[in-house]
Amino acid sequence: AKLTVETGNPEITILIDREKMSSLGLSLLEVGANLQTAFNGNIDNKFRDKEYEYDINIKLDDFDKRSISDVSDITFVNSGRKIVKLHQFAAIVENTGPTKLERKDRVTAVTLESNIIGRPVGTVGLEIREAVEQIHKPKEVSIAFEGDMKEQEQGFASLGFAFLASIFFVYLLMVALYNSYIYPFVVLFSIPVAIVGALLALALSMQALSIFSIMGMIILIGLVGKNAILLVDFTNQLKEKGYRTTRALMMAGKIRLRPILMTTLSIVIGMLPIALAKGAGAEWKNGLALVLIGGLTSSMLLTLVVVPVVYLIFDIFISKFKNRKTNLSVV
Repeated sequence: AKLTVETGNPEITILIDREKMSSLGLSLLEVGANLQTAFNGNIDNKFRDKEYEYDINIKLDDFDKRSISDVSDITFVNSGRKIVKLHQFAAIVENTGPTKLERKDRVTAVTLESNIIGRPVGTVGLEIREAVEQIHKPKEVSIAFEGDMKEQEQGFASLGFAFLASIFFVYLLMVALYNSYIYPFVVLFSIPVAIVGALLALALSMQALSIFSIMGMIILIGLVGKNAILLVDFTNQLKEKGYRTTRALMMAGKIRLRPILMTTLSIVIGMLPIALAKGAGAEWKNGLALVLIGGLTSSMLLTLVVVPVVYLIFDIFISKFKNRKTNLSVV
């Protein structure tokens, strides 16, 4: 890591006591103008020799500004035409100043730059935030995180919206498929099961949640929804043929188990080389593959239990609602 502001050059700081300065008949404008002339010179006057013009630079001789005592003896003429020396109303301190001034939004800024190798940016950023929170800083000092950390936060926000949008569009697709607003919720219950498996896979592999991991979760929504759709759709077909709900669910789970296992295992096995890959850029590939492997595995094992249970609960609720509505109509 490095700071954009390095150790500065030696300099002299003049701390003016304004009350003393005013009592001696001087103004800050006069003092500033005289010091400017003493050190940098004044070229308001010109000397013209025929067609040539020369600047007349009036400033203090180098011999008279070699030490702090020389600077403290710089003289000023007040409004009463009396001579006043600088040390009578100002303190002169040796200091170091920055080699350059950095500003952001018109505010003085210092930037700490760091390159992270071998560790996720999010993990390192979290550790830095925790360390910064323990620092007691003045109220006028603020700390902002830029670069990859800021881009990652913005990426998380946009991907979070994309994640919710994908769930919503899957729900709309299920509504059109089943012609019902209730049964699509059964399919959506397979998503939390997959997300738990994805997070567990990241935790076991000691991988941090990254932008590519969230992208994997968005992909996961469509993949795990497929297994639930197979069960729900086949259960609805069996119910139309006259099977009871419990019997239809048992038959759907038994008959659809083979295609669910085959499709899920083929994707999981295909993702293993990516999850185990090494080398440049392997971090984001590993996270994406591990999310898919963990999510699909947990979905394969638990969807066959969760989806039938949720389906049965929804079916009982719908049946009771219809019976209550029928009784009210008869009365």
